[in-house]
Amino acid sequence: MSARSAIMRFLAQEDINFLLTNRIPRHALTRFMGWFSKIEHPLVRIPSIALWRFFCDIDSTDSPKMRFRSLHAAFIRPLRPGAREIAMDSATVSSPCDGIVGAFGRVEQGRAFQIKGFPYELADLLDDAELAREFADGWFITLRLTAGMYHRFHAPHDLAVEEVRYISGDTWNVNPIALKRIERLFCKNERAPVTVRLVQSGARLVLVPVAAVLVASIRLPFLDAEAGVREGGEGVRRSTARFAKGEEMGWFEHGSTIVVLAPPECRPLALQEGQKVRMGQPLLALTEADGRDFASQP
Repeated sequence: MSARSAIMRFLAQEDINFLLTNRIPRHALTRFMGWFSKIEHPLVRIPSIALWRFFCDIDSTDSPKMRFRSLHAAFIRPLRPGAREIAMDSATVSSPCDGIVGAFGRVEQGRAFQIKGFPYELADLLDDAELAREFADGWFITLRLTAGMYHRFHAPHDLAVEEVRYISGDTWNVNPIALKRIERLFCKNERAPVTVRLVQSGARLVLVPVAAVLVASIRLPFLDAEAGVREGGEGVRRSTARFAKGEEMGWFEHGSTIVVLAPPECRPLALQEGQKVRMGQPLLALTEADGRDFASQP
């Protein structure tokens, strides 16, 4: 067994992993990472990127460049043109990000699940009871971004952004180990629900980026080109931004999670927990209220 395999096996033990990623000064370390990761000096940049590559499964072949000026630049690397195939069918809502499918399914009595047996109220997640009622009979899909994944998220359909609500909170790890131990974890962490309306059908979706330990910021340049959503403080911000399907909307400055909330007429396609998906891959089928495929309508 290699040294890397031995270390990774040790760190994968549930008690050890939970201790090292949660029983720590989470806010302080997250602020530190936001500062440290931007240091461009070679004595910091080279070893920090090397450690990142050592501990994470990194595939940067889809990036337009292989060398980065800082760890932060490596985290938020863009895609080279053509690196993702976007499902352009108007009846398909695509995945907004690369990720691992966590819990998914029907919203039951206004509740979704972070894992089986661990429900949470949509009203708590969104901090908006009226918006939560809109999805009371809808669907939820949790997409977890690991630290080595592509960290940007994109429009899942042609859409118009209606509002963004920033909700400050904790920075618990969002990996499966923490999700099995911390109830209502997504409702405790920092998050920024983005309510959008699909241009063609008029259906509304909510994309909920949820921050986690070491996630220094959630960036939405259509709101502020220079600062993360945290800098604007808590509250609702209206928007008139429009995006074509597959167009970049924002990014995490480390791995985290996006919860996708969809109305009843957007049914999930064949998904499995633990399945890896890529940005642009078909995620939901958009249908009319009577169940007919939206694309088939005159």
